[in-house]
Amino acid sequence: MKPTLAAFPATRLRRLRKSPAIRALVNQSVLSPGDFIWPVFVRDGDGVMEPVASMPGVNRLSVDKVVEAAREAHALGIPAICLFPYTPEHLKTEDCAEAWNPENLSNRATRAIKDAVPDMAVMTDVALDPYNINGHDGFVRDGEIINDETVEALVKQALSQARSGADIIGPSDMMDGRIGAIRAELEREGFRNTLLLSYAAKFASAFYGPFRDAVGASGVFKGDKTTYQMQPGNSDEAMRLIERDLSEGADMIMVKPGMPYLDICRRAKDMFGAPTFAYQVSGEYAMLAGAAERGWLDHDKVMLESLTGFKRAGCDGVLTYFAPAAARLLNG
Repeated sequence: MKPTLAAFPATRLRRLRKSPAIRALVNQSVLSPGDFIWPVFVRDGDGVMEPVASMPGVNRLSVDKVVEAAREAHALGIPAICLFPYTPEHLKTEDCAEAWNPENLSNRATRAIKDAVPDMAVMTDVALDPYNINGHDGFVRDGEIINDETVEALVKQALSQARSGADIIGPSDMMDGRIGAIRAELEREGFRNTLLLSYAAKFASAFYGPFRDAVGASGVFKGDKTTYQMQPGNSDEAMRLIERDLSEGADMIMVKPGMPYLDICRRAKDMFGAPTFAYQVSGEYAMLAGAAERGWLDHDKVMLESLTGFKRAGCDGVLTYFAPAAARLLNG
């Protein structure tokens, strides 16, 4: 678009900024609680709210407390909650069998939320890292992350989540072919309306550190994830991955991390027009929340500014740990 402007003083662009009323009329990127998916960490126990040291204001919650969080989110107008399990160490194995256990933390929390707050959409994470003694998203053999056998395991994990009532399944593993395999099995099993929100463009980022603390993966993790997550400098590859996942049956796509990759969000939305989400990841949250905690930044202003940036970049929604705080502000 090439704007047509009269010469100054006929055009005074400041006229459109002169008052709150005028600014509201011309505001392009509008943020609402309906734009948020709230990531929540679930752990075992009862009545537990355990602070995550590297993420100020974020807690690991037992299933009963996750249900309370879901009720709060629903009351605030947040449409979806995303579950990430803090798996006990004795359940982490090389075969990752806890990933598809019907009674694992994620599946129990899903059922509890759907029983208590049926209208709350529950999103689940498909990857083996919370269950893997090696801390990787896939099976490890002789130092290599094995793709095809991992995909078979991810299909079993996704089916267990669908059977537990998950509305949105989020494959975050970055294995080749997993979207097509999961979609085909969901269809065969009758889960035709279960959505796939693919982490299609997930970068090998240094911003994930606090998340790994939150799910207990830091201590067991060895090596890095550069053979399956993307290089931060590659945008063309991101488009290829997004196109592939959409062609295999993804309903929505994710860019992760968020703020350092807003150009990827914009390009993906312009190129494909699919529902596009970004994950404001743990490191992004920790930077802003930690600086605000020290009085270096205005918490509420930087929170809303950062979230508005995702909307401006073309995102339809954001996974953010700020979801409840932002929703309370937006609701007045």
